[in-house]
Amino acid sequence: MSIASIGSVGATLTILGMVLILILNINTAANTTQKQFDEIQVYLKDELTDEEIEKLGYAISDCKGVSSVIFQSKEQALEIMKDQWGEQAYLLEGLEENPLPNSYIVQLQDIEYADSVVNQIKGLKGIEEIKYYKDIVDKLMSVANLVRLGGLVIIGILVFISIFIISNTVKITVAARKREIGIMKYVGATNGYIRGPFMVEGVVLGLVGTGIAILITFYGYKYIVNALSERLYVLFTVYMIPPQVMINDVAIIFIAIGVGIGLLGSIISLKRFLNV
Repeated sequence: MSIASIGSVGATLTILGMVLILILNINTAANTTQKQFDEIQVYLKDELTDEEIEKLGYAISDCKGVSSVIFQSKEQALEIMKDQWGEQAYLLEGLEENPLPNSYIVQLQDIEYADSVVNQIKGLKGIEEIKYYKDIVDKLMSVANLVRLGGLVIIGILVFISIFIISNTVKITVAARKREIGIMKYVGATNGYIRGPFMVEGVVLGLVGTGIAILITFYGYKYIVNALSERLYVLFTVYMIPPQVMINDVAIIFIAIGVGIGLLGSIISLKRFLNV
C-alpha cells in the first residue's frame, strides 16, 4: 500500500507540476507581451506653442499610473517611419510638408492603468488623438486572469486527490494495526504518542512521491524545452522559463505540498480511526 500510495502521489504531483509549469509559462508569456503594449501615444494639435507643449507634458506626467513621458517631435516621427519603411522610404522624400504630428509617448507603471490614464489625458486641452492597444490589452488581461483562475481550480482538485490518497493509505494502516493501537491505549499511551508514527509515515510518503515528481517534471520539461528550441527557437524560447529556474520554484512548491498533504492526510484519517 505504501508503494501504491507513493506511486499515486508521485503521479498526482507530476500532473500538478505539468499544470503549474503551463500556468507559469503562460503568465510569463502574457507579462512579456504586455510589456510591449504598456505605452500610450498622445498626438498633439499642430497649433500648440512650445510652452503649451511643455505644460501638457508636465500635466500628463502628473496622471496616476504614468511611469515616464517622452516627447517625440514630428521630425523624429518621420525619421522613425522612414526606418520602418526600409527600402520604400524613398517614397517619403517627395513630401512637401511633414504630415505627422508632435506626440508624447507615455510609459505606464502597469498595464492595468491604461484605461485610467487614457481617461485622465482625454480631459487635457490640446490633444488631437490618443492611440493605445486597448483590444490587445483587454484580451491579454482576460487570458492571464482566466489561466490563473483555471490553474488554481485544477491545483486545488489535484491537492485534494493527493490528500485523499494518503488519507486512505493511513486509514488502511490504522485499520490493520487496530488491535495493537487498542493495546497501547490500554497501557496508557496517549493519542499524541500513537499519532506520531502515522504522521511521520504520511510525511515520508508525501516526500518520496514529491522526489519522484520533481525528477519526472524537471527532465520532462527540459526535454520539451530542448525539442522546441531546436525546431522553433525564436517563437518559444523567448517566452519559456529556463528549466533550471523553473525547477527551483517547482521544487519548493512540491515539498511544501508534499509535507502538507502528508500531514493533513494523516490527521484526517487518524481523527476518525483512532478511537478504538
